Amino acid sequence: MNNIKLDWKLKLEKALYLIAGKQGLDISRDQIDLIVEKPPKPEMGDLAFPLFSLAKIFKKNPAVIAEDLSSYLKENDKKSASFILRTGPYINVKIDLSGLTGKVLKDILEAGELYGNTDDFLNQKVMVEFSCPNTNKPLHLGHLRNDSIGMSVARIMAANGADLQKVNLINDRGVHICKSMLAYKKFGDNKTPEGTGIKSDHFVGDYYVKFNTWSKEYPEAEDEARAMLKDWEEGKQDITDLWKMMNDWTISGIKKTYEKTGISFDKYYFESKTYMEGRQEVLKGFEDGVFYKESDGSIWADLSEIKLDKKVLLRSDGTSLYLTQDIGTAIARHRDWGFEKLIYVVGSEQQYHFQVLFYILKKLGFKWAENLHHLSYGMVNLPDGKMKSREGTVVDADDLVDELTAIAKEEIIAKERASLVGDLQKTSESVALAALNYFLLQISPGKDMIFNPAESISFSGNTGPYLQYMGARISSMLRKYEECKEDFKEAEFKPEILDLDQERELIKLLISFPEIVSEAGRGMNPSVITAFLYELSKVFSRYYHDTSILKDPDKNTVVTRIYLVKAVLQVLKNAFYLVGIPFLKRM
Repeated sequence: MNNIKLDWKLKLEKALYLIAGKQGLDISRDQIDLIVEKPPKPEMGDLAFPLFSLAKIFKKNPAVIAEDLSSYLKENDKKSASFILRTGPYINVKIDLSGLTGKVLKDILEAGELYGNTDDFLNQKVMVEFSCPNTNKPLHLGHLRNDSIGMSVARIMAANGADLQKVNLINDRGVHICKSMLAYKKFGDNKTPEGTGIKSDHFVGDYYVKFNTWSKEYPEAEDEARAMLKDWEEGKQDITDLWKMMNDWTISGIKKTYEKTGISFDKYYFESKTYMEGRQEVLKGFEDGVFYKESDGSIWADLSEIKLDKKVLLRSDGTSLYLTQDIGTAIARHRDWGFEKLIYVVGSEQQYHFQVLFYILKKLGFKWAENLHHLSYGMVNLPDGKMKSREGTVVDADDLVDELTAIAKEEIIAKERASLVGDLQKTSESVALAALNYFLLQISPGKDMIFNPAESISFSGNTGPYLQYMGARISSMLRKYEECKEDFKEAEFKPEILDLDQERELIKLLISFPEIVSEAGRGMNPSVITAFLYELSKVFSRYYHDTSILKDPDKNTVVTRIYLVKAVLQVLKNAFYLVGIPFLKRM
């Protein structure tokens, strides 16, 4: 579709340039640069080229320019002129699908799951960092948005040819970790997750909440947590033993949540193993005059070059900060796997942090720091307000997935489909994941959003379960066709039959899928895929409702429409994969 757009753009620009020459206008070819839009209604054509920007150049009303262009094509390119629909100050084009339909349907069915892939990032080593949990609490709804975006962006970049590595940084050190450790030391009474029957990451998270409550009654608690961090950095055995035990509990629990939600990584990094390298780089930067030291012994970076103030890199007691370890982690990653692009999927509240991190790495002389990108995403809130980890008011990831699974199961049972879907529990879990990922990804990453569980799990409307249902409905139709396939063995595939408006719309959408994958990759934006999915499903739903597919009296028509239906299903499945929607044959 992108090539079709470009061909028409260049064709019309050339014609306008020649028209200008005939009219005695002294303009260069570069001054004529048309933009391409989509007409609001199918009957208005497939492409629209507004001519407003040419009014000053041609010194004419855009509608007159459109008339001149239309007349020129009728005289000099009658074939192209036959596809022109002039609408006021626009030139609208109806795409000639006669030579494309058969080819694209066969291409889709031959390429299978590879259809839509591009070479935009061919052989480029792209690393995507996402999730990055703390080891003092379980995953919550905010983490789920991060995970959905990170996993989807990784798949989209790979579909655009990238050599992809997914990485996770486990934030397993710092004052916040010591807070849950200190609370357990004071109130834990040697209890264990196994002994209490509490999932291990939830067990640790309960002590983080307990610390917050305790610190309100005992203000010295914050000082004790900082002292514990210093003891940990100095390697005191009892503290490191406690740290290791509680970290193991949390990481074990979090990995179970990853398994439940379909999230995976190629490599894990641990802050506890990278912060020392960052610390050494900061000290070396100080020796080289890149950073400076305050009177209390703390080391700082002057950020005036990027119109910011200053940033502490090492505290006066020598302990490290998030920024320090991120410096070390970035260096370790490039040494391990010489990426050409590193994408950090991190919330918008950390924009300052990454601006400073990228600047400091450049100042330290790392040229690859030019290829670091912060994919900033907005906050995810609930209909009744924000979540707060310290107060224990977050929406727990495990609880949310279980709740969505239970709702899906109830819906399947209510529709009397339980005996038809096979494994009811597995199907319900797949519906829950579709609901979750689609709802979290349909909003552009940079925007804040409100997550409404009840809306997300609906089996109708703009939801993941609705899309799954569309895939299951198509699968059911194809099973019926296979049962009577012998009746059509003499029939032929004749793509010229597909001339209904809805068939044209479907074919155009199928042709555009590689362009959609490319756009999603260039913008690192999964919502481009979700919008395409909903549009394709809507058009097919109308087509399915209005058209006799299996029962048409003409057997050639049935066979040809089955080609189209199979192609639609393949593209749905390919797009599902990119945004984490499990495909279900039965639902």
